[in-house]
Amino acid sequence: MHTQRLMMFGMAAALAVTAAAPAAAQSAVTLDRISFEPANMPITAMGPTTDWSVDRNDQDQDRDRDRERELARAQREKEDAAREKERAQRDKEREFSYYDQGQSALDSGRWDRAVGSFDRVIEMKGVKADAALYWKAYAQNKLGQRPEALATITSLSREYPKSRYLSDARALEVEVKRDAGQPVNPAAESDEELKIMAINSLQNSAPEEAIPMLQKVLQGTGSPKLKSQALFVLAQSNSPKAREVLVNIAKGNANPDLQLRAVRYLAVHGGRESRAALADIYASSSDLDMKKRILSAFMVAGEKDRLLNAAQTEQNAELRATAVQQLGNMGAHDELWALYQKESSLDVKKQIIRALFTGGSVTRLSELARGEQNPELRLLAIRNLGVMGSKRTGDVLVEIYGSDKDPEVRKAVINGLFVSNNAEGLVALARKESDPSMKKEMVSRLSNMHSKVATDFLLELLNK
Repeated sequence: MHTQRLMMFGMAAALAVTAAAPAAAQSAVTLDRISFEPANMPITAMGPTTDWSVDRNDQDQDRDRDRERELARAQREKEDAAREKERAQRDKEREFSYYDQGQSALDSGRWDRAVGSFDRVIEMKGVKADAALYWKAYAQNKLGQRPEALATITSLSREYPKSRYLSDARALEVEVKRDAGQPVNPAAESDEELKIMAINSLQNSAPEEAIPMLQKVLQGTGSPKLKSQALFVLAQSNSPKAREVLVNIAKGNANPDLQLRAVRYLAVHGGRESRAALADIYASSSDLDMKKRILSAFMVAGEKDRLLNAAQTEQNAELRATAVQQLGNMGAHDELWALYQKESSLDVKKQIIRALFTGGSVTRLSELARGEQNPELRLLAIRNLGVMGSKRTGDVLVEIYGSDKDPEVRKAVINGLFVSNNAEGLVALARKESDPSMKKEMVSRLSNMHSKVATDFLLELLNK
């Protein structure tokens, strides 16, 4: 009986297992569909939407990083270009300085020193290298170093075949070869001095007869001093023939040294016709340095209208800036202000601000310091106000500090008051300032000012 019950219990258990199997299989299918057939489920119930959002965020971040890298690269390139421009400008200034030293040495007959100065110019291979080669050969000839002088002339012809000094060099070569083998003539210097005296004597006697003689001197192998004196005599003459010779040289029918001197003499000694000739030369020339010299000559001659025209119409921003600078030297405040409103170049606008400073225009600089929308230009105006250092500019700076919360603007004001030695203004601001960093900036400046007002305020702080 007991055994029969056990057998019946085993059969029932087996039937239960068999009955459960289809349900388990169905359940497995359902789980399989959930795990491997997500397309049958609503999208809103699934995780892929969140994954797509993460992908989009990653892409945005990548784009932001790329943009930041591009901006940083562009900024580095801009800074590199600015440094390169500054380096080139410094090199050019050094080159011109060495060249001027060489010219001064020639004028005083210090031939060895002249050779040394011109060698430095030649090594730099800049815009004055061909001129330095010519004048080095000239000085070597004066020293009696004629083989060396001929070698230098050969270098000039080979390295600078289009140089405007070649004509002078060929004349010098003929002279060197003619004198080869002869000792240096100590009387040569006095001979040149006698020539200068003779040229000076021609200013008041027989000017028309003197012109061919002066032309011969200018076309010869004389020193810079001798040729400059010949040009000066031509510039003093009222003769149309003399002015014609001077204008031709100013147009470039001579070496560049003589050309620059002729431009200067036309501006200083010439009349309306001479200045009109300078305007024609400016219009036809492509030489940037020559155009700058002519703009400077216009300033010397008081030709405000010609400078204004160049500042308005010149396509080259560097020349516009030069014209602006010369207008500043003339104190042309209203003209500069009108130009500023129309100008699109940031660099030229900066030059206008500097020109307003040079001309002492507190009113216009104050307007820019208060209202200029470009931060860089506004800061430049504020700095220039500080350098001007008057009571009026100090009041404007204090006013700007009180109305502007920009830290850079405030620091520029603090520095401007410091540069102008305006301790009263700085102390007044420091007493009201609640920002610890700004107050520290003011105290730092006051500690470097030799002023009783500054010292009293610092002692007052120490006693608190």
